Amino acid sequence: MQRHGTARAAPSSAPPVEEIRAEEEEVEEVEVSQGTGRSDRRRFCPVRLSSGSDLWARLGGDRVEEVHLPEEPELQNHEGKTAPPEQKNGKRSDGGAAGGGAKFSVFTWVVVLALLGVWSSMAVVYFDIVDYDNVIARAQEFRWNFSEVLQGKLAAYDTDNDGDFDVEDAKVLLGLKGVEPVKEGRSPEQKTDTREPEVETFNQKAAEPVQQVTPERASEPVQEEETSVSASQDVESEIQAAVPLPPFVDSAFVPDDPREDGHPYEEETNTIDTTGVLVEEAPPEETRAGSGRYVTSSQVSQEPVEETSKAAAGSEPERQPAEPERSVRAAEDGQEAEGRAEKQAEEKEKAKKKKPKLFNKLDKSIKSEIDAAEKLRKKGKLEEALKAFDSLVQRYPQSPRARYGKAQTEDDLAEKLRSNDLLQRSINTYGEAADIPDVTSDLLRAALKRRAERQQFLGRMRGSLATLQKLVDFFPDDFALRNDLGVAHLLLGDNKGAKKVYEEVLAVAPSNGFAKVHYGFILKAENKIAESIPYLREGLESGEPGTDDGRFYFHLGDALQRVGDDSAYYWYELGHKRGHFASVWQRSLYNVEGLKAQPWWTPQETGYTDLVKMLERNWRTIRDEALAVMDRGKGRFLPEEENLREKGEWGQYTLWQQGKRVGNACQGVPKTCALMDRFPEATSCKRGQIKFSVMQPGTHVWPHTGPTNCRLRMHLGLVIPTPGCRIRCTNQTREWEEGKVLIFDDSFEHEVWQVADSYRLIFIVDVWHPGLTQYQRQTLSPI
Repeated sequence: MQRHGTARAAPSSAPPVEEIRAEEEEVEEVEVSQGTGRSDRRRFCPVRLSSGSDLWARLGGDRVEEVHLPEEPELQNHEGKTAPPEQKNGKRSDGGAAGGGAKFSVFTWVVVLALLGVWSSMAVVYFDIVDYDNVIARAQEFRWNFSEVLQGKLAAYDTDNDGDFDVEDAKVLLGLKGVEPVKEGRSPEQKTDTREPEVETFNQKAAEPVQQVTPERASEPVQEEETSVSASQDVESEIQAAVPLPPFVDSAFVPDDPREDGHPYEEETNTIDTTGVLVEEAPPEETRAGSGRYVTSSQVSQEPVEETSKAAAGSEPERQPAEPERSVRAAEDGQEAEGRAEKQAEEKEKAKKKKPKLFNKLDKSIKSEIDAAEKLRKKGKLEEALKAFDSLVQRYPQSPRARYGKAQTEDDLAEKLRSNDLLQRSINTYGEAADIPDVTSDLLRAALKRRAERQQFLGRMRGSLATLQKLVDFFPDDFALRNDLGVAHLLLGDNKGAKKVYEEVLAVAPSNGFAKVHYGFILKAENKIAESIPYLREGLESGEPGTDDGRFYFHLGDALQRVGDDSAYYWYELGHKRGHFASVWQRSLYNVEGLKAQPWWTPQETGYTDLVKMLERNWRTIRDEALAVMDRGKGRFLPEEENLREKGEWGQYTLWQQGKRVGNACQGVPKTCALMDRFPEATSCKRGQIKFSVMQPGTHVWPHTGPTNCRLRMHLGLVIPTPGCRIRCTNQTREWEEGKVLIFDDSFEHEVWQVADSYRLIFIVDVWHPGLTQYQRQTLSPI
């Protein structure tokens, strides 16, 4: 019997090939069992009739027959399966397992997926979905931190005393090399760290929290006492005018410096150093401002020490008359330093002999239990210690020492968990311990002092003031507590209250150096320049704790400059040697180390060429909006309140301050604000301003410096009468031009004269220092 038969359909009833394929009709095969025991296959296929109705026709009887369309022969392989028909291009289409449906090759899917990946990557880049700079900065910071931690762990195996663990140290440990004797020279601590630090250097009050913000910090809200800032007021005014900066209070808890002991009752100091803990550093080499150039510290400016020494040598003949006085003062400083060291040693010995009495009669009866709980606290088992102290407080509610221990444990636990709620609980518990009857005077002092410190830390300035006033009432003869009370008044901006406190201290103790520098500080804020000088000078010369502060050197030098005394630069230089200033010229106090330092910059050096081009291209639009605002209402230009003018009139109209828009200021100059919105290096600069500045003829601005080295300042000339308008930065003087941008670092000393016939109008734009990383820009505190 012929296995493969061929049947041709009549032309009138045979459907076209395209119609059969378009229908994608499925061919079904069934096996029919015959009497012989053989299974035979019968094929069923749909056939479209000419009338358009479908009919299922069974083809063949006991044998399989297939319908072959015209010019479309179907071939079968040796297994009896039908081979796929050829297409018009001569290629065969692959049939699916079910007999139909087109298949795509693996290459096609690879191409599709590749295209999807390319378009996804382009979308991520175009829409700026991922902040790559931030990711890189965090990865780099993690690498640095991990490297430091790892080196710290391996420092114990540093056999050659080179400051790190390396291959040579490993050889010694493995016995492959002997231990070499330590060579005299620079210690690892004396080596210069060339890595750009992430931590900002502050020479400010300890009451101002250290703003090294990390993304992991807790976000628990803190009720802060808000202070209003004038829209025209630059923060450099608060430094120049001798008014202390209000502390920037973060809403998250920041732990204390790990170097602090944290246990006030064990401390041997007699005062709370609210002006900051100063780290003793080796004094840098003496630098002097030579003619024709500026001087910066080698760490900041990256200048070779040899060049600096040559410049100093070249300026020697010009400053020879001042040398005898300088040498005498240096000798006096050395004698004073020795005297201070001896005095501090004596005070330490006295403090050791006099141990604080923290236990009353009740506390002594349960001393063993208190000691056991205290031992847990000191071992770091804070949860267990807190339970133990809680149990003691419940059983002995009149025990001041048990309650004080509970407050300390809550304080430590708040630091560990970074919890503001726990810190507030500890503040309350410190107060409860001080209010218990029969509390010892030493424990009362320790509890209230710590309470005041933690209140200041959280920004509770008024609460801290009340606590310190309570302390002064208990200990009226303690001048250190009175001095702390004066600082609390200053932190609240209450200069009158602080002045009264320091006058009371100086009436009884006229040689109190701490009171002197702060009293001189207040006098200068009141513009009593000449009167402030002796108090500031004598306070600094006393060398008492809390007097070695950069602001006091800053304001003494500034006061001397204003009365025409050239000894101002002696105090600036001394402040530089003490580590308060980057150089004699660069005297900002809120600094990040390692940034490039130079007074004048070009647009190319800043990397902000697009911003400069935009300003110079649109200067007429910016000028016209500023003039329109001036014409409509001069109230928009507020007078300068920074106490920087010797004479004249100076007004400012601020658009952005601390990286935020100021009220509805942009409504008056919408085009200018729209242009600036495109440049986040300016609008997001939390340590700068964007503002108009108008200066009337006859104005002179004293030499001064800005508060931070984290910004650069751009001046766009809008209305510049000539001649007569000029600005000096260090020892270089320049003039503005209409439609042109000047760029300088205002952390360097600068001075302004306006002696033209009409007003001068400029547009001031502060931008981040280009040396700051994205992470630093996000985490630095506002100024």
